[in-house]
Amino acid sequence: MTETASPMEAEVLFEREGILGRIVLNRPRAMNALTFGMVTAIAAQLRAWEHDPEVETVAIVGAGERGLCAGGDIVSLYHDIQSDKDAAGRFWSDEYALNLAIAGYPKPYVAIMDGIVLGGGVGVSAHGSVRVVTERTKIGMPEVGIGFVPDVGGTYLLSRAPGELGTHAALTGGSFSGADAIELGLADHFVESVHLDEFVDALTSMSAHDALLRFASDAPPSALALARPWIDASYSSNDPVDILGRLAASTNEDARATADIIRSKSPIAVAVTLESLRRAEATATLAEVLDTEYRVGMHFVAGTEMAEGIRAQVIDKDRNPHWSPATLAQVTRADVDRYFATA
Repeated sequence: MTETASPMEAEVLFEREGILGRIVLNRPRAMNALTFGMVTAIAAQLRAWEHDPEVETVAIVGAGERGLCAGGDIVSLYHDIQSDKDAAGRFWSDEYALNLAIAGYPKPYVAIMDGIVLGGGVGVSAHGSVRVVTERTKIGMPEVGIGFVPDVGGTYLLSRAPGELGTHAALTGGSFSGADAIELGLADHFVESVHLDEFVDALTSMSAHDALLRFASDAPPSALALARPWIDASYSSNDPVDILGRLAASTNEDARATADIIRSKSPIAVAVTLESLRRAEATATLAEVLDTEYRVGMHFVAGTEMAEGIRAQVIDKDRNPHWSPATLAQVTRADVDRYFATA
């Protein structure tokens, strides 16, 4: 039996076939970016399938050829920041509740992390119990490039990556391969993209465990793993200026290039991201980290940095954001602490 969403829910489709409940993010022209309606619809369907004895496994996939999900719809978020800041809060509140529900889902939740998986796309995939990447995966938390910080539980996940790999991923906002995703702890299994359709079809009649035994293979070498010596040496500090100095002074060419990348990002976002990671590492639960991310996020909504970053990247597209403060050296401890204030 197959259940398909009504046309009113075309941004996300729900299909039941055999023992599989399939979520299809269905905005391929927008790289399946998440809207408020998609978040609430997915949450409701997960609750229904949780209590459906005919559904043994849930899988999430992205429509089209570009990837699973490029994150939240930041154009909509930009307009909310301009005219209705509370709307951004409502979106994040529901989105983070969905992330938490995925993390605790009682049935296997299989995330097909093929192609582009960024920001909010990580939130609907990397908290799942069965996380599958391919040779086409490009995963990342690029928020520092729009004057924001990793959210959707991203600071929880990246703070628990081996060594300082998560710090590197967060402070550069870079995208990484499927093999790197496994190294970072954002994914578990590698399936070649040519076998993805067969793998998902197998989930309609067999367990995720058995389907993985049939279709999963060893991931190729991780470039991040090879870079770990200079990454760990450079990022083992709680001071972003110190980290930048270590990168710039490194004998490793990639490290020096990374310093230039970080300099191009929002300085306050980089500093707050580093503090968020260190706090998340010392925080026991995902729920607590999500609460902190929400508080930090609303401070960004109230300010100007995030709006300026989105403007430069996707509204005016001049790629010339005017960050304030303009450099990491100008960011003070008080500047950072304000983003974590409860009032």
